[in-house]
Amino acid sequence: MQLMNDAIILLGTKGGPSLRKGSPSPSSSVLQLNGNTILIDCGIGAARALVEADIPLSSLDAIFITHLHSDHLLGLGPLIYTAWTTDLVDPITVYGPPGLQDYWTHFLAAMSFDHRLRTTDDKRKSLYQLVNIKEFSEGDVAAFSGVNVAALRVDHPPVTDCFALRFTSSMRSVVFSADTCYFPPLADFAQGADALVHEAMLGKGIDALVARLKSAPGLRAHLLASHTMAEDVGRIAAQAGVGQLILNHLVPADDPAFTDADWKEAVAQHWAGPVTVGKDGMRISLT
Repeated sequence: MQLMNDAIILLGTKGGPSLRKGSPSPSSSVLQLNGNTILIDCGIGAARALVEADIPLSSLDAIFITHLHSDHLLGLGPLIYTAWTTDLVDPITVYGPPGLQDYWTHFLAAMSFDHRLRTTDDKRKSLYQLVNIKEFSEGDVAAFSGVNVAALRVDHPPVTDCFALRFTSSMRSVVFSADTCYFPPLADFAQGADALVHEAMLGKGIDALVARLKSAPGLRAHLLASHTMAEDVGRIAAQAGVGQLILNHLVPADDPAFTDADWKEAVAQHWAGPVTVGKDGMRISLT
């Protein structure tokens, strides 16, 4: 555990798994709270983004995965493995929904040749000893180093096990919405939080996005059923009475036709407080 100021660092702010040249990266965030460095979700590119943010891979105190969609999970195995081949020597716990243990078991199986060589030749401690997977459901999830973590099952069809997370220390509380459609119970879960990091979708950007991704004919229906319009994100923030709102997992995230002003205009229909439109690499102080 390191001494640091409480902050949120957005490593990847794009909703969805696709990548284009110059586009933001898929979902991954860091919460620095009460001296802990906590990774929330791990989209592809998270390992590099951590290094670029001056956060050593081996310095993570815990990892939380909100659900098993690839844009939140794809970088997890590579991140842990790279930390291990760099300087990971202390055990780390990874918290996630049912199915996470299966992912990790199969990832290690896929890496068995290299893992066997590095444990025998380099004399590294086995990852089977260093990584502890804890699957969780709704309710209290974890307590460590002055931080309590609670989970709320949100509405993200067709995924059943998708969880918003609330991190609470003696000084402050931060809520991550995970992926969800407009879900009023989230306002109660986030009540009085210092910061709410919420996914957001811009209605007028959907047509251009769907037209670009012709390989997913069901994408429009999924977006409308499973994600939250920016206007409704503002509604949740207002009902929860949070200290500040941070828009993350943006859909669309890389369309030059839309700027921060478009996002803020939509949110402002219901939210008059501080709002930050997330960008990769952004650090938001909580102190």
